[in-house]
Amino acid sequence: MSTKNYTKIVHEGDYVALVDVELTYTDEGWSPYLSLEDADRLDDVRESLKQGDLKAASKLGQIYRLTRVAG
Repeated sequence: MSTKNYTKIVHEGDYVALVDVELTYTDEGWSPYLSLEDADRLDDVRESLKQGDLKAASKLGQIYRLTRVAG
């Protein structure tokens, strides 16, 4: 079993969050996988962004606003 740090991107509406998680690699099952803690954190970030709660979302990852640059 080995682990690797990885940055997941969560997109919701006009916002994107970069959330650091740890992927676990094994020889069994569905590898790589996230811990339940990391999966919950990704869900929490998505829900916070959906509700517009940027303060809560920013505690869990880096938040960016998407803007259109060309039409």
